[in-house]
Parts: sequence; structure tokens; C-alpha cells
Amino acid sequence: MTTIADRISIAQSRMSQAAQNCSRSPSEISLLAVSKTKPISDIIAAYQAGQRRFGENYVQEGETKITALADDYPDIEWHFIGPLQSNKTKIVAEHFDWMHTVSRDKIAQRLNDQRPSNKPPLNVCIQVNISQEDSKSGVNVNDAATLARVISQLPNLKLRGLMAIPTATDDTRIQQQELASLKSLYDQLQQQHPGIDTLSMGMSGDLDIAIANGSTMVRIGSAIFGER
Repeated sequence: MTTIADRISIAQSRMSQAAQNCSRSPSEISLLAVSKTKPISDIIAAYQAGQRRFGENYVQEGETKITALADDYPDIEWHFIGPLQSNKTKIVAEHFDWMHTVSRDKIAQRLNDQRPSNKPPLNVCIQVNISQEDSKSGVNVNDAATLARVISQLPNLKLRGLMAIPTATDDTRIQQQELASLKSLYDQLQQQHPGIDTLSMGMSGDLDIAIANGSTMVRIGSAIFGER
């Protein structure tokens, strides 16, 4: 039976091979372990295997874990990667290090206003709806530059890049087109905002294509922690 440490090692090997296949350095790509719905003991096991970045989808669950682990594991980097209602922005602003799913001016402004003064700026990624699916969150590709300008002017937020989830399909051509379009947008925004350095795309099923298209952060959950 494989352990969490084993599965982290396997995921890192997959990422490394995918990077080498497209002549990229594996050091350019970080692993975000998606720990939503998983117990604190699993996070500790991953930490002991060297993992430091963890992603949570649910506000209250994330807050509980962050609070419980703050004293003993202060170097964990917490990423919020789920949809966020405006009435819950305060928890993310006060507890998380990163926010991947900003897609509205209102959410950005609330996160900025509620970020504690004793914390560094909240690292922010704009979620882009590259598949243009009504069921998905995210800003339209054509509106991303406007939102980026808004975020860049908020002193308690730090614009780091883009995040997206491509169409869930076995047709790799569709995913390739969508991820390539996000990379193109990322390159354009980097020219306007030199601090942008993060392209958060790719999960267990599509990490090879994502890395080939410039992903700098891959989000992996079930392949590390098991099915939910």
C-alpha cells in the first residue's frame, strides 16, 4: 500500500518528466497539494514528506486547519482555490497566503480592505474562464486585463498571475487550445505587470499538457491523498 509520501514522490516524478519532455526545468514548477476534505493528519504526513504548499476549497474548513497547524507548522503556505462568496472574504483575507480565484472587482476590493495590516499583501491569481462554460467561475479572457489593473492598484494585494481549469474532456486538442490561450494571455499581462510569475493550471489528469503550455503551479489532490 502506497503512502502519502510515496504518492507525493510519484507526482513530483510525473511533473519532472513532463517538464523535461518540453525542455523546461522541473524547478520552474511547484506542486500544490489539494487537501480539501482531508484530515489534518494527512496534511502532517505530506508536510513530513517535504510538502509545504496546500490548497483548500472551503472557507471554514481551511480556517480550521490553518488555525490548528499554525503553531507547529508555521511555514505552511496556504492557498485558497475554491469559489468565494463576498460574505466570506474576511476569513480568506485574514488566514490565507494565496487566493487563486479572484474574478470580480468586488471580491478583490473586499480582500484588500480586510487584509490585516500585520500581514504581507495577499498573493492573488485571477481565475479565467478559458472554456467559456456557464457552469464555471472566472473572468472572461477579454476582461482579465481590466481586472489585473484593478488588483495591481490595491496595496494589500499582490497580483501574481492567472489560474484556470480547462474543459473536462478526453479530447486533448481542446485542452491544448484552451491552455495555450491562457499562456498567451499570461505573457501579455506579464508585459504590463512585471511582478506576474504564476500560471496555476494543471491537475492530475492534464498536468502534462499544462506543463507543456507553461504552467508554474500544478494542483494535485486525489493522486496524493486518495479519492474523496
